[in-house]
Amino acid sequence: MSLAKLLRTVEKALTARRSKEPRRARVAQTPTPAGKSQPMRALREQIARVAQHDAHTLLTGEPGSGRELFARYLASQSPQSRGPFVVVMGGDLSEEEAHRQLLGDGSRPGAFERADGGMLLIKELGDVSQAGQRLLLGALEQRAYRPTGQTTDRPFNIRMLTTAYPGFERSETLRRELLAHLSVVVIRVPPLREYAEDVPELLRHQVDVLVDEEGLPFRRFGVAAQNRLRNYPWPGNVRELKNLVKRLLILGGNEEISLTEVEAQLASGTAEGEPLVKQDLLAMPLREAREHFERAYLQQQLLLCGGKVGQLAKRVGMERTHLYRKLRSLGVDFRQSLTDD
Repeated sequence: MSLAKLLRTVEKALTARRSKEPRRARVAQTPTPAGKSQPMRALREQIARVAQHDAHTLLTGEPGSGRELFARYLASQSPQSRGPFVVVMGGDLSEEEAHRQLLGDGSRPGAFERADGGMLLIKELGDVSQAGQRLLLGALEQRAYRPTGQTTDRPFNIRMLTTAYPGFERSETLRRELLAHLSVVVIRVPPLREYAEDVPELLRHQVDVLVDEEGLPFRRFGVAAQNRLRNYPWPGNVRELKNLVKRLLILGGNEEISLTEVEAQLASGTAEGEPLVKQDLLAMPLREAREHFERAYLQQQLLLCGGKVGQLAKRVGMERTHLYRKLRSLGVDFRQSLTDD
């Protein structure tokens, strides 16, 4: 066989091998988060500083506040931006799945291998099982892991990012040693109600995104509609704002969105009157739709129980400690009824 033919054969074999290997997601260029308010300026400045170091970082905030967006923005501003960016849901690190998800299963590399040289984002730290916590803690302490089927440890260089809901530090199941490793820096992502002055800008931004990326018809918010939304408490935060804008563009009408239209949409989305299953859920990823359903379901049941968490636990068939953890993770306010039966 000639040298040229041999080289072509080797090149084809390498190409075929690479095509079978899992592709490692890399950090996409994340646009600068919108907002000119003081909280948003302070948050962007904090992220810019933190991004330049390799400290493991935890982002905390209410559901829908945009923690993953800011985690991706941090990654795009960091020296690791050219490396892989891997996302794992905390709920996927269950007792049964943690080993396979983090260490691989022999046919597919785990998250540690795929994220090596870059960043690993674990969403909802409070959902990670004890098995998952043990694997994370061991890897962080040893700065190494052992892939499935291997007999030696493999060192890694990974910056860990995690997200958690407010009150995560009170969790009875979260290992203190693991939390100490993962929360070298804690960044609080504020709820939208704390920077409501940015709402008009966020509305315009979201309209532009939906028009450009999804081809929805352009509409603009009238002054009265903007003022109403600037004074709205936004329990669902930025996610709720995005869903509201999308509904209004899909429903169509005059180019200017009126106050009447906005009021109708807000009324249909209140906790007391919102149906548990909405058409919007069908357009969401499964985990997000499940989170919306669970939050609405538990809020409704809590109302029926007069705010008594003990009665709620019996009504929904959950152990009380697990129910507290679930309510915290969903951002359902139950603190005033902790002593109730």
